[in-house]
Amino acid sequence: MATFVDRVVLHVSGGNGGNGCASVRREKFKPLAGPDGGNGGDGGTVRLVVDPQTTTLLDYHHSPHRHATSGTQGMGDDRDGANGGDLVLRVPDGTVVKTTDGKVLADLVGPGAEYVAAEGGRGGLGNAALSSPRRKAPGFALLGEPGYERDLVLEVKTIADVALVGYPSAGKSSLVASISAAKPKIADYPFTTLVPNLGVVQAGSARFTVADVPGLIPGASEGKGLGLEFLRHIERTAVIVHVLDCATLEPDRDPISDLDVLEGELASYAGDLEIEGGRVPLMERPRIVVLNKIDVPEARDLADLVKPDLEARGLRVLEISAASHEGLRQLTFALGELVEKARAEAPAPEPARVVLRPRAVDEAGFTVARKGGATDFWFQVRGAKPERWVRQTDFTNDEAVGYLADRLARLGVEERLLKAGAVAGDEVRIGTDTDAVVFDWEPTLMTGAELLGGPRGSDLRLEESLRPTRSDKRREHHERMDAKAEARRELWTEREAGTWTDPEAD
Repeated sequence: MATFVDRVVLHVSGGNGGNGCASVRREKFKPLAGPDGGNGGDGGTVRLVVDPQTTTLLDYHHSPHRHATSGTQGMGDDRDGANGGDLVLRVPDGTVVKTTDGKVLADLVGPGAEYVAAEGGRGGLGNAALSSPRRKAPGFALLGEPGYERDLVLEVKTIADVALVGYPSAGKSSLVASISAAKPKIADYPFTTLVPNLGVVQAGSARFTVADVPGLIPGASEGKGLGLEFLRHIERTAVIVHVLDCATLEPDRDPISDLDVLEGELASYAGDLEIEGGRVPLMERPRIVVLNKIDVPEARDLADLVKPDLEARGLRVLEISAASHEGLRQLTFALGELVEKARAEAPAPEPARVVLRPRAVDEAGFTVARKGGATDFWFQVRGAKPERWVRQTDFTNDEAVGYLADRLARLGVEERLLKAGAVAGDEVRIGTDTDAVVFDWEPTLMTGAELLGGPRGSDLRLEESLRPTRSDKRREHHERMDAKAEARRELWTEREAGTWTDPEAD
């Protein structure tokens, strides 16, 4: 069973927001005392936090689906629902967060570094919060928003100062065990090292970490062997050490050809990296060549033979033996010197900046676009507010639907639809192409000739006007006055004649 996992696909989702409550307070002698529905609680958020005690992503390999708790529903008597608890996921130092298509979202370096993986949904408002002088007793409440869901790729890139690179069985694990307290697995067969090993080395006043990655073979940058899976662990190192086996028994190998293969694989792998933020490209970092296993007489002779050729390339070459510890002290001090120099030349970390991006004055916060062909078309409305309002609306409640229509009208959606050429009965979609609310638009009639839906330059009110003129009002007034005067005269005539009964009744 695997004990070290440095790459996982994590499925995270924030907690759902609780629904608001539609309730009416009931008191003695006052059964309808006003709305008292509470708000729903907010859903929990999923956060990735660097923990120095965490060294692997094994837990997320076994349980890749992680969900934060949801908020509870609001209740009557102005009681709000409880908020969902945040879910904190501990990750190793050096974890890179990517999307499934390879886009880097965050690079978590340093204890306490945090990234919000999935936000929780917002709780819905109760009818107590929705009440206003115009709507004193709302008979509806808003629904809670669902939590944000997405898939993330987590990759661990080891935080080490020195990386040991070499062929399988070149003696890298033995070297780490000799210069540090690390106890990696050591055996006399290839690919003994299946996971990166870290060791802490003390050389005088310099203290640095050394990473031993699985052996490279030709084609490692293209996926052969184990190199491609673990080459990411040398991306952060300041110094690269090429460990060359001078005692190999393979006839087609020698230290110079091994170095050429290793350099070629590193160059091929570095070509796909996007080095940013002051980091030195992989092939431009300090490199040291270590000729290992000189405790073997034939290996010492071969090391003495190839050392001048390697130094002619501008590389620093050291002869060592991990078995007899010969040359290790000189190697550790040389590495400590390069590491201290790299640390001094590294740019100082910039403090995190809070970037404020205020909305422009003329920005509506939503867009309206016509989609489709000439005959089969619709109008799509996209924006944070309209989409959130749609998600919070209970479409089984007519009053809630009317409240949504009022909010959209106040936001200016209807005005933008008119400008886009929409008329009554056209199809309107609010949301994405795959998740949208579809309805036939019925515009709200308001004052203003521009909102009547007529052609530009015309006013439909001028075609047929039912508004009475002043002369019409004067004529109607005189007719009413004449009718009243005639009724009074007839009544007075009947009283003078003494007619107090209804002749038809007699």
